[in-house]
Amino acid sequence: MKPGDPHEMFTTARLRVRWLTRADYDAMFAVYSDPVGVRYVDDGQPISPDDCARWIELTISRYETHGYGMSAAVSTAHGRVVGFAGLVHPGGQVLPELKYALRSTHWGKGVATELAQGMMRHAREVLGLTEVIATVDPAHTASRRVLAKAGLAFRSTRIEDDGLPTEVWGWSVA
Repeated sequence: MKPGDPHEMFTTARLRVRWLTRADYDAMFAVYSDPVGVRYVDDGQPISPDDCARWIELTISRYETHGYGMSAAVSTAHGRVVGFAGLVHPGGQVLPELKYALRSTHWGKGVATELAQGMMRHAREVLGLTEVIATVDPAHTASRRVLAKAGLAFRSTRIEDDGLPTEVWGWSVA
């Protein structure tokens, strides 16, 4: 990806964030098929190859309808995808939801915080969004810290269809 690419969304100190492409399949599958890495993602189960391909296609179509979706986070140091982040509408929910996941080799280095902060800045300043939510497993302390550093605050706890609690965090224009 070159600076000025029309699909480039934003850059941070260590990342260049751009629209997802079909060429990101291997990197996305590596992140979302890691059983340890996805224990707090959705139902905690690794993604299947077919679901990964469908997710990429859905994301590409969402760029047309929403102007945003999941995106690839590329290291400026080595040019490889280190994770994914985006604003999505799972299950057709009205409010955009911040999502992110990294290759486990990048955990604990502040990359998730950098990525989430950049995505929230992009949501406000470029997309003009006035409200964004995020959901997190109450036991996922690291992700709760990332959300707080990205400007979101705890709003409520809801019980999911599987009977487990999920915290809802949010940010909105005052």
